[in-house]
Amino acid sequence: MSTGTTTTSARTSAATSAAPEAHPAAPPVPLRRNWRFQALWAGQAGSTLGLQIIDTAYPLLLLALTGSSTLAAAFGALQIGASVLFGIHGGSVADRYDRRRILIVGDTTRLIACASVPLAMALGRLTVTHSLLVAVVVGATIAYTGPVRLLAVRSVVPPEQLRQALAQDEARMSGAGLIGPPLAGALFGLGRAAPFVGTALTSLLSLVVAVLVRFPGRPESPSGTGEADGTNGTDGTGRRGGTGSAKGAALAGYRYLAGSALLRPILAVVLLSNLAGTAMLLPVMVVLRGQGTSDAGIGLALAGEAVGALAGALLVRRLHRLAGPGALLLAVSWLTAPVILAPLLPGGPATVFAGLFVVGLGVPTLRVMIDLLVFQQVPDALRGRVIAATMTMFTVGMPAGMVGSGLLLDHLSPAAALGTVAALLAAGLVPATAGRTLRRATWPERTPA
Repeated sequence: MSTGTTTTSARTSAATSAAPEAHPAAPPVPLRRNWRFQALWAGQAGSTLGLQIIDTAYPLLLLALTGSSTLAAAFGALQIGASVLFGIHGGSVADRYDRRRILIVGDTTRLIACASVPLAMALGRLTVTHSLLVAVVVGATIAYTGPVRLLAVRSVVPPEQLRQALAQDEARMSGAGLIGPPLAGALFGLGRAAPFVGTALTSLLSLVVAVLVRFPGRPESPSGTGEADGTNGTDGTGRRGGTGSAKGAALAGYRYLAGSALLRPILAVVLLSNLAGTAMLLPVMVVLRGQGTSDAGIGLALAGEAVGALAGALLVRRLHRLAGPGALLLAVSWLTAPVILAPLLPGGPATVFAGLFVVGLGVPTLRVMIDLLVFQQVPDALRGRVIAATMTMFTVGMPAGMVGSGLLLDHLSPAAALGTVAALLAAGLVPATAGRTLRRATWPERTPA
């Protein structure tokens, strides 16, 4: 017995002495040299730019084909509706199946749908029904590929570079929002098919990147079984043994948000701010037009937020060091309330541009904030559903704001409508500001295991 112990100890000592010395971990590759991230970023930039182009070009096309503003607006309504409708299933799919394949299938579907429009034009067979079906298909692909694109960035970037990566991603979104609409108008001037050919090319770029760039496609399982079934082996509600296909598991993302003491009020405030921001657009356009501002001048004035967001992408890390997530959210949201009244001040479009620019500076900070909170608090097996639930909630606020602004303008003057929107936003922010949850919220220190 004693001899065996001595022999084992000797072998252990020899093995230990023979083992190579541990070396400190090498520093991560700078983000600018992380080719997988930069390639994914380029593909996402193409995808976003293509969506911005068709969001502008399709209403112009339908208006030219039918002369009906209702049908022109139907494209956006159907696209948003499809994105919301398929959003729940899109998050569930992202947590159950290979994410890279989802991206490839989604980009392929969108490429075929977008390319069918110029092809039908060339054959003289484009119809309104065809155009509206494309809107549904594009909206559905957003629901499935949107969460995966966010997760793809997370999978190829080390945790210490995540904030920087998300800030660069915000520059993509802001740049596409700024370039897309005027580019769509310029292409439409060259020919009705030109914007849709451009959109098909951007979809092709996104698809090529999805095919060439490999990233971890399977969600990490907290139980180590390969089952992406929820949180710590549950279906997201605390019940053990759930699976991605279990009844109600698709709603686990919404249940997680509803049960999170921090994410719940954050998303409520963002939803309120998005709703108010959308509701102000139509009254602002009416006020500026009443002041004699041209259509081009109105477009430039409304571009203030996109320009501000592009500049704000450079301030993300600095603002995140300045204050906690809840305090930043409340500050930007309260700043939005007086900006809504900017069209009523002297200066016309210049004042509107300046106000939207100031608000836009904080938009990337808030978007990255939400991404970080989801990435650093939500287990990977549930992340797709939580991201999809978040995107759906934000999307719902857009049509609600459009409808609300139309109803207000039916009964009130544009100035009164803007005052009402600002007052409702302020009233909604009061309880969130009075509570302690947002004011005392801090940044998470590490990602979950």
